[in-house]
Amino acid sequence: MNSHFRPVGGPILTGTFLVSAAIFIVSVAILIWRFIVGLGPTTAMNDLYPWGIWITYDVVVGTALACGGYAVALLCYVLNKGKYHHLIRPAILTSALGYSLAGVSVIIDLGRYWNVWKVPLLWNWNRNSILLEVAICIMTYVVVLWIELAPAFLEKWEEDAPWQWLRNLSLKIHPWLNRILIPLLALGILLPTMHQSSLGSMMLIAVHKLHKLWHTPMLPLLFLLSCIVMGYAAVVFETALADKVFKLPRETKLLAPLSVVMVVVLFAFLAVRVGDLALRGRLGLIFRFDFYSFMFLLEMALFVIPAVLLIFRRFRYNPGVEFLCAMMMMTAGLLYRFDAFLVGFKPAPNAAYFPSIPEMFVTLGLVAFEVMAYLFIVKIFPILGGVTHAAPRTGHGGVGVPASGG
Repeated sequence: MNSHFRPVGGPILTGTFLVSAAIFIVSVAILIWRFIVGLGPTTAMNDLYPWGIWITYDVVVGTALACGGYAVALLCYVLNKGKYHHLIRPAILTSALGYSLAGVSVIIDLGRYWNVWKVPLLWNWNRNSILLEVAICIMTYVVVLWIELAPAFLEKWEEDAPWQWLRNLSLKIHPWLNRILIPLLALGILLPTMHQSSLGSMMLIAVHKLHKLWHTPMLPLLFLLSCIVMGYAAVVFETALADKVFKLPRETKLLAPLSVVMVVVLFAFLAVRVGDLALRGRLGLIFRFDFYSFMFLLEMALFVIPAVLLIFRRFRYNPGVEFLCAMMMMTAGLLYRFDAFLVGFKPAPNAAYFPSIPEMFVTLGLVAFEVMAYLFIVKIFPILGGVTHAAPRTGHGGVGVPASGG
C-alpha cells in the first residue's frame, strides 16, 4: 500500500454516521414523494424561478466547494508543488462526492428526468447551449474523478480483498490505470476550468433580471476565480477537521504556504470584482444601503477579511485563524454564487422564491449522505495522509502517478 496514504480505521457506525443516516432516510422518503407527485407539490419553484436551492446550492455552490481536487491538482501538477501531494487524495475524494451528488441533484430537479440519458448518448444537441457544455463537462468530470481516485481502492483490494477474484482484478487493472492517469489529470484540470466559468456564463443572458451588482461580462472569470478560492478553502477546512476528528498530525506547516496561494487568488478576485464595477460606473450601487447592497457588502467583507489576515505570517501559522479564514472564504463564495443565481435574480417585479421544507430536507439529506460516504471511505481505504508529508520524486503520486518534487 502507498506509504503516504492509509485508512484511518475505527468503527463505521458512529454517532455522526447514524445521525447523518437518519437525515438521509427522511430525505429519501421525500424524494420518493417528489418522483411520484412531481415538482409542483414538493417545491416552491415556478415558471419565473425554474430552479431553486437544488441547483443553486447543490450544483452551483456544491461543485465549487468540491473544487478542492481541481485546486490541489493545479498546485501539484501544473505549478509543480509536489509538497501538496499529501493533500491530493482527500481533495479528490471530496470532489468526487460533491460532483456526484451535484449530478444527482440535477436529475432530482429535472421535470423529465427519464430523458437525462439522451444528453451523453444522443448527439442531436443544441451546440449554442451553455447548459449543454455544463452538463457534458460535469458528467465527464464525475467519471474522471472516480478514475483518479481508483488507485486508493485498488491498493486496498490488492492487500486485503474480500474475494480472490477482486484482488486478481485489481492487480491487473492497477498498472494499466497508472499509464492513463497523466492524460486523465490533464482532462481533470481542463473540465472544471470550462464548466465553472460556464456556470457564470449562464447568467449573462439575464441582463435585466439580474441585479447590476452581479451582472457583468466578467461573470465567467469571477466564477472561475471564486471556485479556486472555495476549493483551496475547502481543502484547508477538510484537512484541519480530519486532523482533529481522526487525531492525525496537524498539517499547519503544509497548509500555511497554501494560504499564500489563497491570498493571491482572493486579491485577484477582488480586483476583478471591484475594478469591473468601477469601470462600468456601478460603484454607487454599493452605497444605496438597500438589501442588495447589504448582501454585496457582506460577501465582500467575507472575502476581504481572510485576504488581509492571511497576509501576515503569524496568522497563517495559527491553526485557529487559518480554519476561521477558510470558513469565511467558503461562506463568501457561497454568498456570491447564491446572490448571482438567486438573491440578485428578479425575473419580475413581484416575483419571489423561497425553498419549501421538502426542498431543504432533500438538500440536507444529500449533504448527510456525503458525510456518510466520506466517513466510510476514509476509514476503509487509504485516502488520508500517512507517515510523511513530502512527495516522493518517484513512485506513486497523489492519485497513482509519479509526482514531481516541490
